[in-house]
Amino acid sequence: MNRYKNMYGSLLFVIANIFSCNNNPSPKVLDSPTNGTISITVDESFRPVIEEQIKVYEASYPGTKINALYKTEADCFRDLYSDTSTRMIIVTRGLSKKEAKFFQDTIAYSPPSEPIAWDAITIVVNKNSNDTLFTLDKLKQKLTGKDGKAQPVIFDGLNATSTVRFITDSILKGQTFDTSVVKAVKTSKEVLNYVSENPNAIGLVGISWIGNPEEKEQVEMLKKVKIAYVKCNVCDSTPYVKPTQASILTKRYALVRGLYYILKENYSGLGSGFAEFLKYERGQLVFRRAYLGPRMDFEVRTVRIKEKL
Repeated sequence: MNRYKNMYGSLLFVIANIFSCNNNPSPKVLDSPTNGTISITVDESFRPVIEEQIKVYEASYPGTKINALYKTEADCFRDLYSDTSTRMIIVTRGLSKKEAKFFQDTIAYSPPSEPIAWDAITIVVNKNSNDTLFTLDKLKQKLTGKDGKAQPVIFDGLNATSTVRFITDSILKGQTFDTSVVKAVKTSKEVLNYVSENPNAIGLVGISWIGNPEEKEQVEMLKKVKIAYVKCNVCDSTPYVKPTQASILTKRYALVRGLYYILKENYSGLGSGFAEFLKYERGQLVFRRAYLGPRMDFEVRTVRIKEKL
């Protein structure tokens, strides 16, 4: 009898321990700004500069790993909505009020979003082209087919990209592309390759793909294509300007857009750490070295310089 009592007592002890473990689960280990792994989705227009940002951050904090996928802007937002593993996206706009409300209703908070740099959409032409001066109206005429069909205009996709959205909103303003003139390739790099191989082509890409005179691959591409000038509507002198850092920051260049992060993380994790890095001095210096316009208030002086582009 005592033997059965001992067995029964041991069984109760085991059951009690099982329930005790279930009622007091081990705390989940979360990542931190200096340790862990995160998945982010980035607008493909910014691949060169964001790759450099990640490289610097991971070198500074060896315990971190930032896995970046580069997609169209629409796909970045799709990941933010539906992919639970994607906690940050880097795109050219913040959340709309409707989008912020959706997240507030579904996850009980609205992901923060802030601008981190200024970017420019660059017009590139073949190295043998003499057509290097553009006004916004001239660009609009070409996009709508009213300026003839001899010069194809090349985008990084006809749907869902941030470049297409910006041009549609800011230049076309309700009009539609002439698809016999406007052509699509898959990536910004393919835009540059197409223009380099077709003398009449005009390409539209983000400045981080072609604006850095210190990046070897971009210097080599600038032997095959040229960056066009765009008419400045706010200048006292120099009526046409290129998308240099100074003309981006002063808005003298007409095709300037913002770069934003949106962070789906409500604790101080790796996403928060990377966002803070992008916003402040070290990350801003990386943007500056990539010849984007940093958001941090570095001094900008009006001087005459010999442009490298």
